[in-house]
Amino acid sequence: MLLGLHRLSPERTRRLSRRDTLAALAGLMVTAHPPTVRAAQPFRFGLTPVFLNSDLDLLEALQKYLSAAMGTEVQLVLKRTYQEITSQLLSGLLDAAWICGFPFVAYRRELELVAVPIWRGKTTYQSYLIVSEGREASTISDLRGDIHAFSDPDSNSGYLVTRALLAENGVKPQDFFQRTFFTYGHRNVVRAVAAGLAQSGSVDGYVWEVMTETEAALTRQTRPAWRSDWMGFPPIATARENASSNNIARLRQALWGMPQDRVGREVLNLLRLDGFAPGDPSLFDSIASRVDLVRTLG
Repeated sequence: MLLGLHRLSPERTRRLSRRDTLAALAGLMVTAHPPTVRAAQPFRFGLTPVFLNSDLDLLEALQKYLSAAMGTEVQLVLKRTYQEITSQLLSGLLDAAWICGFPFVAYRRELELVAVPIWRGKTTYQSYLIVSEGREASTISDLRGDIHAFSDPDSNSGYLVTRALLAENGVKPQDFFQRTFFTYGHRNVVRAVAAGLAQSGSVDGYVWEVMTETEAALTRQTRPAWRSDWMGFPPIATARENASSNNIARLRQALWGMPQDRVGREVLNLLRLDGFAPGDPSLFDSIASRVDLVRTLG
């Protein structure tokens, strides 16, 4: 090539050099500005206050594990209320979410069960009525006239269970308690009772028990006065039309495989969970019965 070039006239050589240079520059421009390719949308996983969401290490580990196990970017979406997460799940803004048994039952036709956590060898948990440490109380009747803290209007353990307990006697919260308020977080219910802002509270038993390990100085200022029967643990759910998608299949496998993975085990340890199981919708039948009872009272 170089030999051939030397045989050309100087004028021909200059023209060829300019042309080759322009072509080379054009090639560089194409390389520097490749066609725009839209990035794949991340898998959006919603978390409600039923999740112990104040632990940044936990959130980082969960996102890292799910992204690796599912082979796609996972975005964790945290909201303050159950209603926000449920509405986004139903509208398709979320691919899946860790919700509460109450909204799962309320929208049973629209939602599909993905997995249920295993805690202390069971896929069930309890609701607690808590009071300050040292107070004599063992039934809800002992709490009449209290300032009472609820977690969330759409929470099973933090609202529905107590509402149904009162409905069994034909009573509504506003007629039984002196005053009630929502804290929008089970941890906040414990804090409210411990600080004396509320005389009693309705709280997720799993959250209270985990807090006895992680925030013992706080929970020892409270105690469970009453425990409910065992109910289906807050599940992970997806919209029914999304249930057969590949992403949901990968999510199920990722959740079930957590105990076999180092990062997965780290997440489970932080959550104090044993793992996740397929579960069965019948786990939530007692919650559905409570919903019917409360609706009957109006």
